[in-house]
Amino acid sequence: MAAYTLEELAKLTNSELVGPAAHQITGVDYLDTATQSDASFLENPRYEKQMRASQAGVIITSPHFRQEPGKTYLLNENPSLTFQAIIELFIQSPSSGFSGIHPTAVIHDAAHLGESVIVGPNTVIDRGAKIGANSVIGANVSIGAEALIGSNCFLHPNSVVREGCEIGNRVILQPGAVIGCCGFGFFTDKQGNNHKLNQLGKVIIEDDVEIGANTTIDRARFKTTRIGKGSKLDNLVQIAHQVELGNNNLMASQVGIAGSTKTGSNVVMGGQVGVAGHISIASGAIFAARAAISKSIEKGGIYSGIPAMPIREFNLHFVQLKSIGKLIKRIKALESEVKELTR
Repeated sequence: MAAYTLEELAKLTNSELVGPAAHQITGVDYLDTATQSDASFLENPRYEKQMRASQAGVIITSPHFRQEPGKTYLLNENPSLTFQAIIELFIQSPSSGFSGIHPTAVIHDAAHLGESVIVGPNTVIDRGAKIGANSVIGANVSIGAEALIGSNCFLHPNSVVREGCEIGNRVILQPGAVIGCCGFGFFTDKQGNNHKLNQLGKVIIEDDVEIGANTTIDRARFKTTRIGKGSKLDNLVQIAHQVELGNNNLMASQVGIAGSTKTGSNVVMGGQVGVAGHISIASGAIFAARAAISKSIEKGGIYSGIPAMPIREFNLHFVQLKSIGKLIKRIKALESEVKELTR
């Protein structure tokens, strides 16, 4: 079992120690279940009560939080990242038992693999595909013709990169992610029959992007769907054809963005946010869960509601809505008084 003194943890994480340097930590846990041998952390003020009652051997937190007398702390300006570094000291992910290129993988003669690429069982890599050095391609992955995969990528099992799509460096595709499926393009004739419009564009995913499980990113009709560098998409996100996401966007589960919409940098969308097509969203805009964005957003800030509006405006409307029953009663009473006066 791994064990670290608090002094060692402070040095490893460049944190300030408040407490006994020689005390040993052997694991990590939540505030309410941690013991004296565990490290825990506090970043959200809502959990200060749990922190005061916690039995954790050390609590990683910001120096700006009030410290409880008698407790031990590692203080850092970024407690979440500090705690993550400590988690990784105690919990190691099991490594794959496969190395190199598995004999069941089907790799076209015209595909090119860089140095130290790992290819798992039953994976298919089509004609002209290129994979950069040190990338890991998991089991049952499908990489289409002329697709480009950068270096140090990790494509988890059952992910798909369709033909002609481009993946940058250090990109992670979680299981079931599909890059470059056909956009939802049909036209309806006079008889009411739907006819498919072939989607002949591609998807470009820039460096340091992570795509969640079962998330789909559609290829453009004839140009490019683009995911900006550093963006992180959760599971079950739908990005339609010819969308362009800026750098460092964050999108939670079940976000859906319709075609040809563009976002700036550092846009954040909570779960189940819906975005109409052919609009633009300014850098720094943040949307609460289930917001519906029906028109372009020209300024950064926090938005909520259906349709999405600035959060203060939404909160005011919500308070007013809660009072609507009383207001209706008052209006009816006033109407009755007016009728009496006009008789």
